[in-house]
Amino acid sequence: MNIKVHIERLVLDGLRMEARDSAQVQATVEAELVRLLSESGIPAGLQAGFNQARIPAPVAQLNSSPHAREIGAQISKGIYGAFAGLSQKG
Repeated sequence: MNIKVHIERLVLDGLRMEARDSAQVQATVEAELVRLLSESGIPAGLQAGFNQARIPAPVAQLNSSPHAREIGAQISKGIYGAFAGLSQKG
């Protein structure tokens, strides 16, 4: 199975960071989602070709000064959980 994840736009409300950190967060989210999808499987809604422009993920609770990679890992887990809750009907 070949899995490729590309995130065109990632909106993080209320989180201040420098441009280099935001690029690291996005790269980490993409890589971690590939890992989760590879190891845990692709949820049924996505397997059926589900397409949606926006998928809200749960609020992530971050520690006082998280690193970009920690933020990305937590976000990807929330996104994967949101994927798991998708239905084929959307």
